[in-house]
Amino acid sequence: MNKNDVFSVPAFPCRHCGASVTHEFADLGLTPLCQTQIAPARFNQAERYFPLQAYVCSACWLVQLRDCISSADVFTDDYPYFSSFSASWLAHAKAYVDEMVERLQLGSDSLVMELASNDGYLLRHFKPHGVPVLGVEPSRSVADAAIALGIPTEIRFFGRDTATDLRARYGAADLIAGNNVLAHVPDINDFVAGVQIALKPQGTVTFEFPHLLNLMQQNQFDTIYHEHFSYLSLHAVRAVFRTAGLDIYDVRKLSTHGGSLRVFGQLAGAGRPVTDQVAAVLAEEAQAGLLDVKTYGGFAEQARATKRDILDFLIQARRQGKRVAGYGAPGKGNTLLNYCGIGTDLIDFTVDANPAKQHTFAPGSRIPIYPPDHIRETKPDYLFILPWNLKEEIMAQTAYIREWGGQWVTPIPTPKVWSEPAVRA
Repeated sequence: MNKNDVFSVPAFPCRHCGASVTHEFADLGLTPLCQTQIAPARFNQAERYFPLQAYVCSACWLVQLRDCISSADVFTDDYPYFSSFSASWLAHAKAYVDEMVERLQLGSDSLVMELASNDGYLLRHFKPHGVPVLGVEPSRSVADAAIALGIPTEIRFFGRDTATDLRARYGAADLIAGNNVLAHVPDINDFVAGVQIALKPQGTVTFEFPHLLNLMQQNQFDTIYHEHFSYLSLHAVRAVFRTAGLDIYDVRKLSTHGGSLRVFGQLAGAGRPVTDQVAAVLAEEAQAGLLDVKTYGGFAEQARATKRDILDFLIQARRQGKRVAGYGAPGKGNTLLNYCGIGTDLIDFTVDANPAKQHTFAPGSRIPIYPPDHIRETKPDYLFILPWNLKEEIMAQTAYIREWGGQWVTPIPTPKVWSEPAVRA
């Protein structure tokens, strides 16, 4: 027996195809759930930590976490992520709605269903068009916010059983939308099979998700966290769709979340022609090596190298007497803080526009979270942007830090200091 065999992790079945999964993609150690906040009264209480390890299936190319938590552990009644706190994300949602209303000719006799509809950030934009909508959202905290806006919302998890019930009660949907939800479901087969049940014969489903190719090329290791059970390429999503009786007929590259894909799907045999863009993205993935298991083996060292670079920057800043504050308390930020072992010894505090996160502590790191005004009050030398995918929006909102010589720092793909606000290309 090889001396290293004793340390090998047992194989497990792929959550899509059932093949034996053995190839590790990334190991970020033990971390707490990243979308939890620690109330002051719980500061001295223990937290639960879970392994954060991603693997790739060499049969269907789905990158995935080993099962260690359930959706109910993550999407609780007090789930704190509200989509509407990002102005750029709201604008993205409105642009999508306007396009889909025209492209699919949606009207008062149509039905749009959104899966993981959150606080109504997207469905609200269908109101001016007079298009009926239905949200499906498992977390009561954000669902209640949508309901308060007059958006019908079912507070439940989606899958075959839910789809069957909703179709019987509301009818089939002309459009089913899911933004950044496909990665969040542990039983991806049941979830996508529900789409096949709930969709009209000539209906369209769109899913947006961070593209695995960008994650790897841009070293976005902090987007790996327990809420994300899967990490998706077009090859992997096409396989999942086909199993559920769905075909992808179009795909679009997006700049959101560090580089995403929006796929357009239909029932198998529905007849829409497949665009050339589908073949182009599949070819790009193949050219980049996403159909070769060896390609996935180097990602872990990329993450470790960036971890060292981030720590080098923060330690040097401290040694020079500089104050560093964070901006944002997103899931990706908490993954980064915990993986790198960053606490208040290196970052004094962070701020967040979401009132549900303010005056609490970040999980694991116990970094305090304040309202954004705390930046003006304390005048840090560096503002460390944890939701780096929103850097243009955040830099524009905090341009005032230049009054005292403040600068911004983005950690991904490698640490970078900005003296002037970034402008989206």
